[in-house]
Amino acid sequence: MINKIVMSMATLRMMSGSIEIIAALLMLRFNQVEKALLVNSGLALVGPLVLLTTTTIGLVGIAEKLSFGKMIWVLAGVSCIFIGILKK
Repeated sequence: MINKIVMSMATLRMMSGSIEIIAALLMLRFNQVEKALLVNSGLALVGPLVLLTTTTIGLVGIAEKLSFGKMIWVLAGVSCIFIGILKK
């Protein structure tokens, strides 16, 4: 039996991968740099959103197993990832 939390995380990642493949096919179909950049910009929103959602689901799944201090460290690490991604 597959854990519901793991199934949710895997499903989100499969959906994200499918969106990436569809975006690549759209880029090839449009065959224009401007439209490809537009599609790529949309993907820039999807990636971090999926990361945040998947991480949140995972943290909810292990919240009862982690001490408060360890949970703070995990949240600090995720925050560092987002700061690194979003800083220009």
